[in-house]
Amino acid sequence: MKLSKLMLGLSLAVGIVATASAQITMRNSISVAQNSHQGEAIDTLAKEVERRTNGRIKIQNFYSGALGAERESIESVQLGTQELTTTSTGPVPNFVPETRILDVPFLFRDKAHARAVLDGPIGQELLGKFEAKGFKALAWGENGVRHMTNSKRAVNGPDDLKGLKMRTMENPVHVTAYKSLGIVTTPMAFTEVFTALQQGTVDGQENPLSVIMAANFDQVQKHLTLTGHVYSPAVILMNKASFDKLSAADKQIFLDSAKEAVKANRARVDRDDANGVAELRKKGMNIIENVDKSKFIATMAPAIAEFEKQFGKANLDRIRNFK
Repeated sequence: MKLSKLMLGLSLAVGIVATASAQITMRNSISVAQNSHQGEAIDTLAKEVERRTNGRIKIQNFYSGALGAERESIESVQLGTQELTTTSTGPVPNFVPETRILDVPFLFRDKAHARAVLDGPIGQELLGKFEAKGFKALAWGENGVRHMTNSKRAVNGPDDLKGLKMRTMENPVHVTAYKSLGIVTTPMAFTEVFTALQQGTVDGQENPLSVIMAANFDQVQKHLTLTGHVYSPAVILMNKASFDKLSAADKQIFLDSAKEAVKANRARVDRDDANGVAELRKKGMNIIENVDKSKFIATMAPAIAEFEKQFGKANLDRIRNFK
């Protein structure tokens, strides 16, 4: 009797140890606040993975650059010191150069076109390029359509941008494009932007409405122009070795959960785009809504010609004409 109790006790203890060791905790991070489009993405991913694995895999989320700026977080995921990150494509071309093509200005007609490209064969081909660099790219998410803000003057057309010192993403395509508009470009990690605007180190920045609201840029920027000059994707990245270690079923859980995360992320971008102008105007921003984009495209013509040489016109047209 005692022996059987002892055996039962041991088997329970072994069961508890096995359960404890079977539980995996991973870390995911974003550089913006939790109450944001990217926050929606990583919170949904964590909830879905935990639900679908019955709590066996938990994802701990970090917000507002708590684990480092986007570039540092991508490096951490590549090295395996962090399992996941969700990032804009700002610093991504430094790791996967093929993604630079997505940042060409006025490449996409609208969000629906961009989403179709990213969810279709072109986007899937690009996700595959991450593997050789130590990542498993789970899905394309969305940062949104980028607009320009500054503290100096209303921007009605490209001429008004000349001489403005603006923060840009650490992305060579953006830097080339904005220089062609006469902007004095200052590449900088997103986590440094609010302070740089507050201190007047830079006059302005460009970001989607979702980011402008999540970062409270209305507190340090007076003027907003809806230039819609670049569609900015986001990407959910996982350390490749961490992904490869998972069972086939768990791999599928991560891929399916990432799809749900993208749905929540894009829905939040749509809500922010629908309500953002009214909200930011209420907070005192001067907003120019009706912009003649053809003037911006004409001024950027030399940069666009440079991109056609760099990426191949056929490759850009494949994206532009995607139905």
